[in-house]
Amino acid sequence: MNIHRTLPAAPRPDRSAAATPVFTWPHTVTFGETNVMGNVYFARHFEWQGDCREMFLKTYCPGIVSEFTRDLRLVTLNAHAEFFDELFAFDEIELRMRLGFLQQHRIGLRFDTVKKDGNGWSQAASGAQDVACMRLRGGKLEPAAIPSDLFAALIPFAAHTAPR
Repeated sequence: MNIHRTLPAAPRPDRSAAATPVFTWPHTVTFGETNVMGNVYFARHFEWQGDCREMFLKTYCPGIVSEFTRDLRLVTLNAHAEFFDELFAFDEIELRMRLGFLQQHRIGLRFDTVKKDGNGWSQAASGAQDVACMRLRGGKLEPAAIPSDLFAALIPFAAHTAPR
Protein backbone atom coordinates (compact mmCIF):
# COMPACT_ATOMS: atom_id res chain seq x y z
CA MET A 1 0.00 0.00 0.00
CA ASN A 2 1.30 3.44 -0.89
CA ILE A 3 1.65 5.52 2.27
CA HIS A 4 2.49 8.66 0.34
CA ARG A 5 -1.09 9.59 -0.54
CA THR A 6 -1.52 13.27 0.20
CA LEU A 7 -4.33 15.79 0.23
CA PRO A 8 -3.91 19.53 0.69
CA ALA A 9 -3.12 20.71 4.22
CA ALA A 10 -5.72 22.38 6.41
CA PRO A 11 -8.53 24.23 4.61
CA ARG A 12 -7.74 27.76 3.42
CA PRO A 13 -9.59 30.51 5.29
CA ASP A 14 -11.60 31.57 2.22
CA ARG A 15 -13.25 28.18 1.86
CA SER A 16 -16.91 28.00 2.76
CA ALA A 17 -17.69 25.63 5.62
CA ALA A 18 -21.03 24.92 3.91
CA ALA A 19 -19.14 23.58 0.88
CA THR A 20 -17.36 20.96 2.99
CA PRO A 21 -19.33 17.81 3.82
CA VAL A 22 -19.28 17.05 7.54
CA PHE A 23 -19.93 14.04 9.72
CA THR A 24 -22.48 15.19 12.31
CA TRP A 25 -22.79 13.69 15.77
CA PRO A 26 -25.74 15.10 17.78
CA HIS A 27 -25.53 15.25 21.57
CA THR A 28 -27.49 16.68 24.48
CA VAL A 29 -25.36 17.99 27.34
CA THR A 30 -26.08 16.28 30.66
CA PHE A 31 -25.64 17.45 34.26
CA GLY A 32 -22.77 14.96 34.56
CA GLU A 33 -20.90 16.93 31.89
CA THR A 34 -21.07 20.21 33.78
CA ASN A 35 -18.96 21.52 36.64
CA VAL A 36 -19.93 23.07 39.96
CA MET A 37 -20.46 26.41 38.17
CA GLY A 38 -23.10 24.76 35.97
CA ASN A 39 -21.26 25.10 32.67
CA VAL A 40 -19.38 22.53 30.62
CA TYR A 41 -15.77 22.09 31.67
CA PHE A 42 -13.32 22.56 28.77
CA ALA A 43 -12.05 18.96 28.87
CA ARG A 44 -15.48 17.69 27.78
CA HIS A 45 -14.90 19.20 24.34
CA PHE A 46 -11.94 16.84 23.86
CA GLU A 47 -14.06 13.89 25.01
CA TRP A 48 -16.76 14.87 22.52
CA GLN A 49 -14.20 15.11 19.72
CA GLY A 50 -13.15 11.54 20.57
CA ASP A 51 -16.77 10.37 20.72
CA CYS A 52 -17.47 11.94 17.34
CA ARG A 53 -14.38 10.27 15.86
CA GLU A 54 -15.50 6.88 17.24
CA MET A 55 -19.04 7.29 15.90
CA PHE A 56 -17.56 8.10 12.50
CA LEU A 57 -15.61 4.83 12.60
CA LYS A 58 -18.71 2.90 13.69
CA THR A 59 -20.80 4.46 10.92
CA TYR A 60 -18.39 4.49 7.98
CA CYS A 61 -15.84 1.76 8.58
CA PRO A 62 -17.02 -0.62 11.31
CA GLY A 63 -14.65 -3.33 10.06
CA ILE A 64 -11.70 -1.36 11.37
CA VAL A 65 -12.76 -2.01 14.96
CA SER A 66 -11.47 -5.58 14.76
CA GLU A 67 -8.07 -4.22 13.72
CA PHE A 68 -7.86 -2.37 17.05
CA THR A 69 -8.03 -5.70 18.87
CA ARG A 70 -5.02 -6.83 16.86
CA ASP A 71 -2.32 -4.27 16.14
CA LEU A 72 -3.83 -1.05 14.74
CA ARG A 73 -3.66 2.08 16.88
CA LEU A 74 -4.92 5.57 16.16
CA VAL A 75 -2.62 7.74 18.24
CA THR A 76 -3.67 11.33 18.90
CA LEU A 77 -0.59 13.46 18.28
CA ASN A 78 -2.18 16.74 19.28
CA ALA A 79 -5.58 18.23 19.94
CA HIS A 80 -6.82 21.72 20.51
CA ALA A 81 -10.02 23.64 20.98
CA GLU A 82 -11.14 27.26 20.90
CA PHE A 83 -14.20 28.25 22.90
CA PHE A 84 -16.70 30.86 21.75
CA ASP A 85 -19.78 30.27 23.91
CA GLU A 86 -20.54 28.47 27.16
CA LEU A 87 -22.56 25.28 27.18
CA PHE A 88 -24.93 24.14 29.93
CA ALA A 89 -26.98 21.07 30.84
CA PHE A 90 -29.62 20.19 28.24
CA ASP A 91 -28.05 22.30 25.50
CA GLU A 92 -28.55 20.51 22.21
CA ILE A 93 -25.27 20.44 20.34
CA GLU A 94 -23.76 18.88 17.26
CA LEU A 95 -20.15 18.04 16.66
CA ARG A 96 -19.37 18.48 12.98
CA MET A 97 -16.23 16.71 11.87
CA ARG A 98 -14.45 17.13 8.56
CA LEU A 99 -11.16 16.01 7.14
CA GLY A 100 -8.38 18.58 7.21
CA PHE A 101 -5.65 16.47 5.62
CA LEU A 102 -4.29 12.99 4.93
CA GLN A 103 -0.53 12.78 4.79
CA GLN A 104 1.37 9.50 4.78
CA HIS A 105 0.22 7.88 8.06
CA ARG A 106 -1.31 11.06 9.53
CA ILE A 107 -4.92 12.23 9.57
CA GLY A 108 -6.00 15.78 10.41
CA LEU A 109 -9.55 16.09 11.72
CA ARG A 110 -11.33 19.40 12.20
CA PHE A 111 -14.30 19.92 14.51
CA ASP A 112 -16.98 22.53 15.00
CA THR A 113 -19.25 22.36 18.02
CA VAL A 114 -22.53 24.14 17.39
CA LYS A 115 -25.47 24.61 19.73
CA LYS A 116 -29.12 24.96 18.95
CA ASP A 117 -30.78 28.19 20.00
CA GLY A 118 -33.89 30.13 19.08
CA ASN A 119 -32.30 31.32 15.84
CA GLY A 120 -30.95 27.98 14.62
CA TRP A 121 -27.35 26.95 15.28
CA SER A 122 -24.46 29.01 16.58
CA GLN A 123 -20.82 28.05 16.97
CA ALA A 124 -19.78 27.24 20.53
CA ALA A 125 -16.29 25.87 19.84
CA SER A 126 -13.93 24.66 17.17
CA GLY A 127 -10.99 22.33 17.37
CA ALA A 128 -8.72 19.84 15.72
CA GLN A 129 -6.97 16.54 16.22
CA ASP A 130 -3.98 15.21 14.36
CA VAL A 131 -3.92 11.43 14.50
CA ALA A 132 -1.26 8.93 13.45
CA CYS A 133 -2.00 5.43 12.19
CA MET A 134 0.38 3.06 13.96
CA ARG A 135 0.82 -0.71 14.16
CA LEU A 136 2.10 -2.60 17.18
CA ARG A 137 5.03 -4.71 15.99
CA GLY A 138 7.41 -6.49 18.31
CA GLY A 139 6.11 -4.50 21.28
CA LYS A 140 6.76 -1.16 19.55
CA LEU A 141 4.49 1.24 17.72
CA GLU A 142 5.51 1.93 14.12
CA PRO A 143 3.95 4.32 11.59
CA ALA A 144 1.61 2.46 9.24
CA ALA A 145 -0.38 3.27 6.14
CA ILE A 146 -3.89 4.53 6.70
CA PRO A 147 -6.12 1.45 6.23
CA SER A 148 -7.77 1.60 2.81
CA ASP A 149 -11.34 1.42 4.20
CA LEU A 150 -10.61 4.33 6.57
CA PHE A 151 -8.94 6.30 3.79
CA ALA A 152 -11.95 5.76 1.51
CA ALA A 153 -14.38 6.72 4.30
CA LEU A 154 -12.55 9.98 5.02
CA ILE A 155 -12.19 11.26 1.44
CA PRO A 156 -15.81 12.48 1.05
CA PHE A 157 -15.32 14.69 4.13
CA ALA A 158 -12.27 16.51 2.75
CA ALA A 159 -12.37 20.25 2.31
CA HIS A 160 -12.78 21.23 -1.31
CA THR A 161 -11.49 24.36 -2.93
CA ALA A 162 -14.26 26.84 -3.59
CA PRO A 163 -14.40 28.03 -7.22
CA ARG A 164 -13.09 31.55 -7.78
